[in-house]
Amino acid sequence: MSLHPAFAPSGEKSGERSAKPVWCVDADNWSAVEQSLPAAARAFAAAAGFRPASGQFLLLPDEKGGSLGALLGCDAPSKNPDPFFAGKLAGLLPEGVWKFERAPRDARLAALSFALGSYRFSRYRANDQKKVQLALPEGVDGAELSRIVEAVFFARDLINTPTNDMGPADLEEAAKKLAARFGAKFESVVGDDLLKKNFPLIHAVGRASDGAPRLIDLRWGDAKHPKVTLVGKGVCFDTGGLDIKPSSGMLLMKKDMGGAAAALSLAQMVMDAKLPVSLRVLIPAAENSISDEAFRPGDIYKSRKGITVEIGNTDAEGRLILADALALADEESPELLIDFATLTGAARVALGPELPPAYTDDDKFAETFARHAAAENDPVWRMPLWKPYASMLESKIADINNVSSSGFAGSITAALFLQRFVERAKTWMHLDIFAWNPSAKPGRPEGGEAMTVRALYALLKERYKT
Repeated sequence: MSLHPAFAPSGEKSGERSAKPVWCVDADNWSAVEQSLPAAARAFAAAAGFRPASGQFLLLPDEKGGSLGALLGCDAPSKNPDPFFAGKLAGLLPEGVWKFERAPRDARLAALSFALGSYRFSRYRANDQKKVQLALPEGVDGAELSRIVEAVFFARDLINTPTNDMGPADLEEAAKKLAARFGAKFESVVGDDLLKKNFPLIHAVGRASDGAPRLIDLRWGDAKHPKVTLVGKGVCFDTGGLDIKPSSGMLLMKKDMGGAAAALSLAQMVMDAKLPVSLRVLIPAAENSISDEAFRPGDIYKSRKGITVEIGNTDAEGRLILADALALADEESPELLIDFATLTGAARVALGPELPPAYTDDDKFAETFARHAAAENDPVWRMPLWKPYASMLESKIADINNVSSSGFAGSITAALFLQRFVERAKTWMHLDIFAWNPSAKPGRPEGGEAMTVRALYALLKERYKT
C-alpha cells in the first residue's frame, strides 16, 4: 500500500529532515515549549498575542523570512480534547512538509485526522488545494493509515456526487470497479429480473425511475473463512415517492445512498488488508421517484422472505429494499451481518447528526464495537431493540406495515422492521447513519462522511487476525 499524498515519504531524500515543526500546545505545556523557541520566535509570539487556547494558530517566521514552524493551541488533556483537532492543520499550514515536534496525545489519530482533513471534493471545479504533507510520527503505520484514508475518501466522493452522476447504474459501476481492483466476483440483478429472482420490494421501490433498480452483489475471499456480509442502502435519490417530501427535505437526498458508500468503503479496507474473511457486499440500489409506475400507500407486497408488507408510507422505502437484501444475506447464515442505512430522521432527533445509533442483540459484539468506536474517534451509541414496540408495526391486512402506527420511536421501529428479515445470522447489527457532516470540524469537512466504518474495520482486524 503506497502512502496517501497527505503523508510525506520517509527518508532524508524526501525532505523528512527539512520538515518544519508544529507544536501542539496547551496551558500545561506552553511554558516549556515557549522556552525552547529561539528568542526572536518567542518575541514574535508575544507580540502576536498568541495564547495556548484551543483553536489559536500562529506561523513563526525564521531569520530569513521563511517559516520556522507553527503553533497550534489545543485543549489540555484534562479537558478531554478532540483527538481529531490536528485535522485543522491541513487547511492552515502553507505548502511544504511538516512534522509534529510536540504531537497531540494520540499521534496516530492526529496523523489520521490531518489526512482526513485534506479531503476536497473537486469533481466539478478546479482543485486549488495546497500541497501540505505530514511526516509521519515515529511508530505510526503510514500504509495502514493510507488504507483507511483512501477508503474514507472513496465513500465521501460517492456520497458527494449528485444523482445525475450517481444513479443506480453509476453506483453499480463504482462497485464493479472496486470488485475488479481486488479480484472479487461481481454480479447485478437489474430491472424486471428482480421479479424473476424474487426481489419484489427492491423492484417496487425503484420501478418508477428511468434508472432501473438493481441488486449489486460482490463476493471476495476464501469461502472457507468466516462469512462477513455487509448490506448498504443504495437509494440514490429519495423524493419520498407519492408521499412526497417538501423541497427542503430533498436537498440532501443525494446522500441517501450513504449506507451503500459505507459498505463499499469498509469492503475496500477489508480487501486491501487481505483480512481472512469470506466477504459479501449486497447493495440494493434504486431511485424513489414519482411516475405512473410508482408504488402507492396501501399497496401490499410479498417480500423475498415471504412476509407480506403493507405500505403505510412510500417515504419509508429504505427499509423495504434492505428487507429483500437482508433476507438474501441471511439465507447463507453469515457469522456477521451488518447493514448501513441513512434510514430515519428519528435517529437524528434522538442522537443528532454525529452519533449514529447501533442496534444488535449481541451484547458482547456491541461492547467490542463501542470500544473500537471510542479508540478510533468514530462514535456510535447502542440503542435498544425494544420488542414491545413491534406492535406499532402491526397491519390489519398484512403481516407487517412498513411504518409505525404512531410518531414515537421511529428509529427503533425501523430496526425492528429489519430484524423480521434476519433469523440465521449469528450476529446482526443495524447502523442508522447520517452519512453527512452538516458543518466542518477538524478532520471532517462538510459533506459526505463514512460513519462507523473505521471502527468496524478495527473490530474486524482484531477479530480476524492475519
